Amino acid sequence: MTSLQNPLDPYALIAPDAPHIPVLLAEVVAALAPHPGAVIIDGTFGAGGYTRALLAAGATVHAFDRDPDAIAVGRAWAETQGESPRLILHPRRFSEMAEAMAEAGIEHVDGVVLDIGVSSMQLDQAQRGFSFSMDAALDMRMAQSGPSAADFVNTAEEGEIADVLYRYGEERQSRRVARFIVAARPIETTGQLANIIRRALGHKPHMPKDPATRSFQAIRIHVNDELGELETALDAAETLLAPGGRLAVVTFHSLEDRIVKQFLKTAGGDAPATSRYVPVTADAPPAMFGKVSKAIRPSAEELDRNPRARSATLRFATRTTTPARHRRATA
Repeated sequence: MTSLQNPLDPYALIAPDAPHIPVLLAEVVAALAPHPGAVIIDGTFGAGGYTRALLAAGATVHAFDRDPDAIAVGRAWAETQGESPRLILHPRRFSEMAEAMAEAGIEHVDGVVLDIGVSSMQLDQAQRGFSFSMDAALDMRMAQSGPSAADFVNTAEEGEIADVLYRYGEERQSRRVARFIVAARPIETTGQLANIIRRALGHKPHMPKDPATRSFQAIRIHVNDELGELETALDAAETLLAPGGRLAVVTFHSLEDRIVKQFLKTAGGDAPATSRYVPVTADAPPAMFGKVSKAIRPSAEELDRNPRARSATLRFATRTTTPARHRRATA
């Protein structure tokens, strides 16, 4: 088990009744190496766990969140701190960080952290419709605007639903589940949808894992374009990070981690061969990132404290002096 050491105790900054415990907090802070005067983007503010630790280290934090509830919590907390000028809240998607920094007149930053996926607050609020543990309106929208999960399952073609379930939920019986969903329309609540999926897959109460989990994950990822957001944000981080700047990304399932791993591999200068039988003859492309970490996962101690961290993976890397790829392409 890989771990990082950090002289701060960032967990001391988290209130005992906090609605969300940030995953791999000490490891993320150590990876970012915050210091007074550093400018760091927290792309997924949530309940502000990473941001508080970064502020405590003296950094200025530009915190993004598309969820208006999270921004409201951040503003309320900032007011109790005397409106610290070192916390700048951005009520927008983290994929828009490059545009936001340009608007703020900031060309480069010293760190970017992304905690991908749904937050504990969103899962635990039944009315948000992310979880089937409590019956509620089928929503799942992180930004609380745009088409909802109910809109998707009630209007999409059967083939599109099957593709989403297979691609984002790795549901092997996606076509059967999609057929059951279309036949049961209209679907209005999380409980209805979960029961339809269970019937499609022949779920028995004694089974260890609810089969609706995969499909709910897939629909949530689709509704919020989570993988597209991640890919755009990684490209933006490459552009924004100054030489020596740090990128840290926490993911929670294999699809996300695969994107981050491949991005860092490619941005790290690995040139794939065109054929396994033909050696690479061209020089490797210059690396945009160096010192790329291996996967870091929660310790047993953290899992005891926060069981939801069990599937988390952290990867981080340091920006080199090589110009960002899109800048070379457009120069």
